[in-house]
Amino acid sequence: MLVTSPPLTSTATPASLEAFLAGVGPRAFRFAEAGLRQREDALDAVQDAMERMLGYADQPPEEWTPLFWSILRRRIIDLQRRRSFRLKFWAPQDDQDQDSAIDWADEAAGPARQHEQQQDYARLVRALRQLPARQREAFSLRVLQELDVATTARAMGCSEGSVKTHLSRARDALQKQLEASR
Repeated sequence: MLVTSPPLTSTATPASLEAFLAGVGPRAFRFAEAGLRQREDALDAVQDAMERMLGYADQPPEEWTPLFWSILRRRIIDLQRRRSFRLKFWAPQDDQDQDSAIDWADEAAGPARQHEQQQDYARLVRALRQLPARQREAFSLRVLQELDVATTARAMGCSEGSVKTHLSRARDALQKQLEASR
């Protein structure tokens, strides 16, 4: 019999590093996919971050959340830099198939609701991609991943005030972009 643990929130302390990684995996994938725009790259980034976290198993559990998000964020940045270097010198990237590569599985929703959710998610992803990197990271960590300001600041390597500023600017920009797209 397979026992699954309940989803972890930013305030819950997991019993083990494996439980922490299992709970953070889906959210980490969505965060990486928003930053990298490709499913395979996002899976690689999350896997690399999880592997690196295994080296920090001796850290106290309350340190795992900011540490993991910081590791994942740096991995995403590395992959973005590598991709931009390759794109400059080899082939241009085809952006048309980016949204079609996302798996939209939602068993509970009917076809009409599922289509509406897909459209809303695609609009949000496009709007997030238009944000500067720091604003996108602050929004993703604070709003989508539901981390507190202090944890987000530690993961991003900046002050809490900077997180609040980036988040405020991101919300303003997203609101304008999403209103304009309706």
